[in-house]
Amino acid sequence: MLNTVYRLKAPRQFEICFEDIELDDTKVLVRPTYLSICNADQRYYQGKRDEKILKQKLPMALIHEGVGKVVFDPTGTFEIGEDVVMIPNTPTEKDDIIEENYLRSSKFRGSGFDGLLQEYVQLEPDRVVSLPADINKTVAAFTEIVSVSYHAISRFQKIAHQRRNAIGIWGDGNLGYITSLLIKKMMPETKVYVFGVNQNKLSDFTFVDATYHVSEIPDDLRFDHAFECVGGNGSSKAINQIIDFINPEGTISILGVSEDLVPINTRMVLEKGLRIFGSSRSGRADFVGLIELYKENPDIVSYLENIVGTETHVRDVKNIKEAFETDIHKLIGKTVMVWDE
Repeated sequence: MLNTVYRLKAPRQFEICFEDIELDDTKVLVRPTYLSICNADQRYYQGKRDEKILKQKLPMALIHEGVGKVVFDPTGTFEIGEDVVMIPNTPTEKDDIIEENYLRSSKFRGSGFDGLLQEYVQLEPDRVVSLPADINKTVAAFTEIVSVSYHAISRFQKIAHQRRNAIGIWGDGNLGYITSLLIKKMMPETKVYVFGVNQNKLSDFTFVDATYHVSEIPDDLRFDHAFECVGGNGSSKAINQIIDFINPEGTISILGVSEDLVPINTRMVLEKGLRIFGSSRSGRADFVGLIELYKENPDIVSYLENIVGTETHVRDVKNIKEAFETDIHKLIGKTVMVWDE
């Protein structure tokens, strides 16, 4: 069958391509319905990646956060018309030690090969997870970024020591909001403190124990562990503030993405005996675990509605470009594209 693919061929330039999909009796065909724009998509769209990388990867269909409806499933795993979330990480092998999202051989939609910005997406059945029937589809569209926080917290629970009286979260953006929300649900006895630079954004963190502007942190404030959700140019300051205020032998989880090298105070890392680990992307287990968490705590989805910035309907390249341009100028929240049938 003929498939329409919307590829970015150069910064700010999309092109329409038509490709044949050979229906496979082992794969599921999904029609994307709600797609969420990520900062990584924007770095490609605006040409903010290294020129060598852009030449290697473009043209390519963007978007790795999205949900859709099953239109064909010869495996019998899903019902036709069922709402599902698509997992962008695509492993090509299994390893007993290394998780699928860290295997160098794994592919990732919207990075190593075509993402979800196409009329139909063909996937292995294990790259598809059923959604609760009554879930808000706009929120479900960015399940992938929420699964990244879920993944980091799950790893933290395996790595960090058991004194978890208080955790600090650096970052008042989407990632900081999501991570602090999940920690409160997954570790309800732990106090969560959020540190940021925008008081208006911090006021949205109504579910945490306290919020602080990074320039007004009490000298005697301490916590056992921390998550860095800043990234970019602010990474260094955030990580070094964490090192200053964290208790000895604490664990620091780094989630923020930075294009440049980030200098940190290694002397105090040594003196305090700190552990620092990074987390990136997620795998099937994280999507499945997160959906179960949604079912057990439906108010999580209600809180996530607060970070929906713009919902825009798209049906052609012009609309797609308009959505990306709108996303650039948003003040806060996620931009979600809704495919008009």
